[in-house]
Amino acid sequence: MRCRDRRRRSQAGFGAGCALLFLALILLTDWAAGTLTVPRALLWTALAAVFLAVLVPPGIRVAPGRLTVRCGLRVRTVRTDALVSVRQQDGVSAQLTLHDADGRHVQVDPRALTASPFLWHGLETGVHRSVRAGTLVEGEQIIERLSEEMDGEAVRGVERASELVGTAPRDGGRRAG
Repeated sequence: MRCRDRRRRSQAGFGAGCALLFLALILLTDWAAGTLTVPRALLWTALAAVFLAVLVPPGIRVAPGRLTVRCGLRVRTVRTDALVSVRQQDGVSAQLTLHDADGRHVQVDPRALTASPFLWHGLETGVHRSVRAGTLVEGEQIIERLSEEMDGEAVRGVERASELVGTAPRDGGRRAG
């Protein structure tokens, strides 16, 4: 089973829209001030490209035994069935760092994984294989904690959905009148 982060396309579209809006506004402002030249336009375009690179999230793909992260022109892949360690950085951006037995590593935002059940299932399956193979020496508890958080969020989602269903009118939405 191969799967990709489904949210990435909409997030990339949002990032591209913001970068284009920035470029249009800055070019329009520069033009209105009468200071727009070709070198300045190229500078603003380069700045908008940097803005776009910052806003577009990395692409994540899970295939049997592999997790691939594409960020800009760089592509990194780890074997999830031969993980050696899983670490989570503390701070504003709590990135997961996965290291495999071949010495490769990737960094991924755990929110991107937990937002997509298919991505999460692929990673979790690989982690369980690494545990059974005895290669994972650090980080199993991090995956277990994230799994519990994801399960808790799923339960809360079901509860919210059942509350909505419980408050629906019984007569199909028609009012007596």
